Amino acid sequence: MMSIYLFWRQPSQMVDRKRMRTSNFRWLLSKFVLLYLMVQVTGALRDLKCTTNNLKVWDCSWKAGFESVIDEVCVEDRSYSCHQVEKTNIKIPALPPGDHIMTAKSSHSPANSLSKFILNEKNVSFIPDTPEILNFSADFPTSTLFLEWNDKGSAFPYHVNVTWEIKILRTERRELIKLETYNTNLSGKDRVHQWSWASDLPLECATHYVSIRCYIDYLHFSGHKEWSDWSQMKKIPWSPNSQTKVFPQDKVVLVGSDIIFCCISQSKVLVAQIGSTLCPLIHLDEKNVAIKIRNISVSENSGTNVIFTTDDNVYGTVIFAGYPPDIPQKLNCETHDLKEIVCTWNPGRPTGLVGPRNTNYTLFESFSKKYVTFKRAETFTNESYQLFFQILPDQEIYNFTLHAQNPLGKSESAQLVNIMERVSPHTPTSLKVKDINSTAVILSWHLPGNFAQINLLCQIEINKANSKQELQNATIKGVKNADYLIDVNKLNPYTKYTFRIRCSAETFWKWSKWSNEKQHLTKEAIPSKGPDIWREWSSDGRNLVIYWKPLSISDANGKILSYNVSCSSHEETQFLSEVLDPQHKAELPLSKRDCIISVVAKNSAGSSPPSKIPTIEIPNDDLKVEEVVGIGKKILLSWHHNPNMTCDYVIKWCNSSRSEHCLMDWKKVSSNSTETIIESDQFRSGIRYHFFLYGCRNQGYQLLRSIIGYIEELAPIVAPNFTVEDTSSDSILVKWEDIPVEELRGFLRGYLFYFQKGEKDTSKMRGLEPGRSDIKIKNITDISQKTLRIADLQGKTSYRLVLQAYTDGGVGPKKSMFVVTKENSVGLIIAILIPVAVAVIVGVVTSILCYRKREWIKETFYPDIPNPENCKALQFQKSVCEGSNALKTLEMNPCTPNNVEVLETRAAPKIEDTEIISPVAERPEEGCNTEPENHVVVSYCPPIIEEEIPNPVVDEAGGTSQVIYIDVQSMYQPQAKPEEEQDIDPVVGPGYKPQMRLPINSTLEETAAEDDIDKTAGYRPQANVNTWNLVSPDSPRSTDSNSEVVSFGSPCSINSRQFLIPPKDEDSPKSNGAGWSFTNFFQNKPND
Repeated sequence: MMSIYLFWRQPSQMVDRKRMRTSNFRWLLSKFVLLYLMVQVTGALRDLKCTTNNLKVWDCSWKAGFESVIDEVCVEDRSYSCHQVEKTNIKIPALPPGDHIMTAKSSHSPANSLSKFILNEKNVSFIPDTPEILNFSADFPTSTLFLEWNDKGSAFPYHVNVTWEIKILRTERRELIKLETYNTNLSGKDRVHQWSWASDLPLECATHYVSIRCYIDYLHFSGHKEWSDWSQMKKIPWSPNSQTKVFPQDKVVLVGSDIIFCCISQSKVLVAQIGSTLCPLIHLDEKNVAIKIRNISVSENSGTNVIFTTDDNVYGTVIFAGYPPDIPQKLNCETHDLKEIVCTWNPGRPTGLVGPRNTNYTLFESFSKKYVTFKRAETFTNESYQLFFQILPDQEIYNFTLHAQNPLGKSESAQLVNIMERVSPHTPTSLKVKDINSTAVILSWHLPGNFAQINLLCQIEINKANSKQELQNATIKGVKNADYLIDVNKLNPYTKYTFRIRCSAETFWKWSKWSNEKQHLTKEAIPSKGPDIWREWSSDGRNLVIYWKPLSISDANGKILSYNVSCSSHEETQFLSEVLDPQHKAELPLSKRDCIISVVAKNSAGSSPPSKIPTIEIPNDDLKVEEVVGIGKKILLSWHHNPNMTCDYVIKWCNSSRSEHCLMDWKKVSSNSTETIIESDQFRSGIRYHFFLYGCRNQGYQLLRSIIGYIEELAPIVAPNFTVEDTSSDSILVKWEDIPVEELRGFLRGYLFYFQKGEKDTSKMRGLEPGRSDIKIKNITDISQKTLRIADLQGKTSYRLVLQAYTDGGVGPKKSMFVVTKENSVGLIIAILIPVAVAVIVGVVTSILCYRKREWIKETFYPDIPNPENCKALQFQKSVCEGSNALKTLEMNPCTPNNVEVLETRAAPKIEDTEIISPVAERPEEGCNTEPENHVVVSYCPPIIEEEIPNPVVDEAGGTSQVIYIDVQSMYQPQAKPEEEQDIDPVVGPGYKPQMRLPINSTLEETAAEDDIDKTAGYRPQANVNTWNLVSPDSPRSTDSNSEVVSFGSPCSINSRQFLIPPKDEDSPKSNGAGWSFTNFFQNKPND
């Protein structure tokens, strides 16, 4: 667009730079001119715009100014040209690059004004013509749209790049679903372009629209380049039928892809599902709906159902999801008979499609342009397929291409082969064997095919029992459908062979399969050598026993029928006997006669060479028995080289448990050997074998060594038998026997003897673990020792004895017995005397101690009971009164009690007044010189008890008896306070109380009272025995304590009227305590 703004700016940009540098004056002048032109244009025209569609013609248009009409437009180019204008646009030829002045004249303008402005290519817009769609069609089965249009390239004679933009719209709402760019170029000619697009929605489901525009990128055009206008819309309509349909029908899709199904329906669709899965509905035009299925999985053989349910019916289709054909793998083309070519391949991954959607294979040969098609049954297995192609005459090289195709795609595999180098014959048949001699046969077989032009390479496999497999190759001239023959040599006579054969071309490609096996027994031949022989003299020396080993199959060369035994000397040769097989020994009565024994084996083909052995045996006096143990189930025997031995060495061995002249086996070695290894299948571990080494010299054999040994030593299987020969109080003598060789199973190395204390009847005996202190072990390594004395034992004690034998192979089982040692008489005497002596010593010591402590024992355990008649407790001392030489006894004077307590009112006894003179209140008599503190006067008044006869009128139950107790202890204690006396119970209080209790009951109690007279009379213990003090009367608790529970010590007899135990003076020594003490037992009194 060119406007006022452009008119102002463009000249400043387009002025020649060289001119701008010349002078500022000119620049100012140009500005002035531009300003003048702008004023003129403003009045003439507006919005000048120039475009081109072919780069040849510019189409300039404008809007007329107010009250002005443009009549003529002139353009200053190389030539000045003017153009009459009838409208508001003008077409002028394209101007070359640069600025050009355009003058617009207006005849209707009042001032007849001129409008001038500058034209430049940079201000021109290049807008191509609107493309025209030639054809827009659709392929409904594949939902593909096809578009054709003309690029009109003839309008551009030069090379131009073009970009096309294609848009696809769908439904009546014209929703944009695809916008794609398509690049081409213009070459000066009109060309029709084609474009296709596959819709994800079936085309039957909705109307599809298409439109196109272009953009031409011409590099030499400096103006503005713009897109063309969109072409007119083209559409693919859908025409609904009266019948409801679901699209697409029977679609084959790739596994994992997304697909849309639609239903064209006149009624409302309620639900849609694939298989058993419900799908959301997508609404299209009118009542049409669609569903989209994502990442579809492999379908079943019959496909997967898609169902739409409407108000009145159910409609659906089937979808088949699978894979495109895999590239054929392991393609191989070869021939078996040079008549036809067999190409085999592996189809690879199963496609999951069957029936008409299955993969089709076509084998195409490019040189001959021939092909064959593969036909097979429907299958999903990954099996190997094959096609047959007939060999063409005079053609050896073939170029095969195997094409695979199904509805989802194509694949192919190619191979170039020279068929003469790809020959793998069929399996040979009709294999036969025919004898030539005992070491050669002829093999014949049939091989189908036309092999006249090549040579065959055949391989024969030869097998025989207990032998390594043998392969022989042979080259044979090929023929057409014929039998082939070949000789096989170097076979063994009388041997069973198994033959089979396979063939290939001489230019080896691949062996055919093996033919069936054919077994054949070759002919017999004479034995290749004589039997291995040995001889043994009988025990009496009269008969000679000849032994020989049977010949091996390879040496016998047939079935041995018999053996001929003969004896030859210098004079003659004597045939002795013929022994039939399978007997392998002969006994000859030679009676120590010297000769050469000869043995010959015979079969149907002839006799073997003779085997000879002399009968002479050279004695050897210097012979010792040696021991040997095998290594790894073998026995290694060695000896020093003896130059005198000229023939050979013979090692004979047998089981040593058998008789002296045993024969188990033998082995011969050359005379220059010094060692050999003996091994046999008959060897067993733990069995002793006897080996004899013989050397041959001067036509006779001499025994050189005698060896006993084991292949492997084992532990003995039995324990030695042992007995107890002698026992004493401290020892046991044990004797045992040898273990038999058969049960020893090795060389005896010693005995293990265990002994421990133990009873025979003990239910469980602990094992003989080493290291226990109660078990003693003796290891006897002298195997010749057969007795053992065990010393330092205890008498009359049971011992358990255990004996074991051991070899290098292990320790044998245990054998045990229990033995009791004899009793020791000296010990018994000592055992009796020691307790007696101890008892005597203890008795003497005890008697001495008791004698020394007799007083203490008597005082402690048997104290003297004081005689009341001798009690001086109440006697006064001599210093109490003058003229009194002895203490006076208490006088029974009437005394008036200070306090009388009435116990019962009905029959209370009458108590006469009694006076108790307190020791404190008592005054001393006149004339006494005694000190006041030692003057004590005690007056004792026994209670006077009156007895009343109860009144008969009175109730019997009312009769009572009363006993008044006077506390004697109160005479030696301080007077109690009055208030304290009221709390003392006179009946249960402590101290001495008289024992007499006179019954004053009614007559019902008299009889009981008379019966108890004896019990109540005399001395009795106190009523409250628990208040007696155990300590002596002079203890602090008895005299100084104020406790009421402490009694006066010893009681007094009421009959004696005196204290039984008088109190001691305060100055007398205190007692250390009464009672028995263990420490007092060992203490002596001062008087002792």
